[in-house]
Amino acid sequence: MAEFANLTLETAGRHVWRVRPAADQLVALARAVKEEGGQLIALWGSDDRPLGAGYGLHAAFMTSLGMLWATVALAVEDPAHADLAAVFPQAGRMQRATHDLLGIRAEGAEDTRKWLRHGAWPANAFPLRKDYAAATVNEPDAYAFVRVEGDGPHEIPVGPIHAGTIEPGHFRFTIIGDRVLRLEERLGYTHKGTEKRFEGMDLATGARLAGRVSGDSHVAYAWAYCMAVEQAVGAEVPERAVWLRALFLEMERVANHLGDLGYLGNDVALAFGFNQFWKWKEDWLRLTARMFGHRYLFDSVVPGGIAVDLADDGYDLNRMTRRLDDEVAQLKRIYDEHATLQDRFANTGIVKPDMAARLGLTGLAGRASAQAWDARMQFPQPPYDRLAVNMATQRKGDVLARAEVRFAEVFESLRLIRDILKHLPGGAVRAELPAVAAVREGLGWVEGWRGEVVVAVRISADGRLDRVHPHDPSWQNWPLLEVGILGNIVPDFPLINKSFNLSYSGQDL
Repeated sequence: MAEFANLTLETAGRHVWRVRPAADQLVALARAVKEEGGQLIALWGSDDRPLGAGYGLHAAFMTSLGMLWATVALAVEDPAHADLAAVFPQAGRMQRATHDLLGIRAEGAEDTRKWLRHGAWPANAFPLRKDYAAATVNEPDAYAFVRVEGDGPHEIPVGPIHAGTIEPGHFRFTIIGDRVLRLEERLGYTHKGTEKRFEGMDLATGARLAGRVSGDSHVAYAWAYCMAVEQAVGAEVPERAVWLRALFLEMERVANHLGDLGYLGNDVALAFGFNQFWKWKEDWLRLTARMFGHRYLFDSVVPGGIAVDLADDGYDLNRMTRRLDDEVAQLKRIYDEHATLQDRFANTGIVKPDMAARLGLTGLAGRASAQAWDARMQFPQPPYDRLAVNMATQRKGDVLARAEVRFAEVFESLRLIRDILKHLPGGAVRAELPAVAAVREGLGWVEGWRGEVVVAVRISADGRLDRVHPHDPSWQNWPLLEVGILGNIVPDFPLINKSFNLSYSGQDL
């Protein structure tokens, strides 16, 4: 047992600690985390009345010890907790969503506007409560955007429907001349009731849904979900399966970075860069499909291991990584020497390190603003504890810095893939899960390509899912997009937005 903020910690997995503070201790715990340089990663609620309790508020903090999972018991009637956004501003939207779904109030919060409820259920109903009765309604609220008063400012509403295939989101710009004075986002348009859908699922089907929370991060979500389930039931995963999960995760990282580097070139009219990166991404995805049966590795990670094995020694994959090393290096030289691209990337969309730390910027965007967090290096799950990951960081926090981090992570992932293939052990790739005879809980934590993906699960005594909360790093990072656009011109927004490339579906759930 260890002590943190005068609270007893329980081991809840590798680099995961569980703490159960009283409601009046939660803010003190959050301040203690902040004072030691930690961050709030996720916040969610649960209806615990079927367990003979009230409601639960859960928070996952990144600390020097690893992931600290705090659970606070709340009352049955009018469940409420002290506002955490005063300590960690990124809690604000998470608290608003928790109220929309469960009716748990954040007392003293400055912003209590609806976040997820776009009139899809009655205003006084809470879908994640166990006694919720589904209803078809159309009661849209008038969303109170913050208005900038005075002479000169002009508002430009963009979305939620866009002139492309991207997901819906509303962006309201306030400009003076051609410069952005303020940006306010309203998301939640892709809320699909994902968390409610998990209820009552068997564990295998839950893995399929978890992997579809945000399709570009399928492996990260599926692995985090399976890790949570396996921790909850005490399952041992075969060593070969663990190494192949890491192989899949790095292959997913390479695919996404190649695509984003192409899109970044496209957004500054460098069609050559777009075409070249997407050619290589397509080759990468076709090789993935040939080797493992799916371009995006869907349903490859399952509870207890993996569903598809590497049929050979990985010769084709090894050869492709070396080819990509050379090709991406050449493309990087072109990007570095292209005057127009460098002019558009440099000093555009800046999020300074102090602001990134204050607002909790995470993942690759955080590392581009000097936030040196990468779970693969600092809190490695097997097999990363034997792979010596090199973290890529920048300090400038602009579009160029985020592109540089992507380039560095492509090269590092290609190296890691070769290392995994070299040390891949033999043996089984899947083990049966132990039977469940009582309520079990677990938390999984994976460094996806975008940042930390966290999945918390509760399994009922009948072996089915009772509560699942998947958390995307976009929750923390969307508000920083509002910071990065300040002082830039509106036409730079697509470029800045793409340099973050955040998930709508992963946040809206």
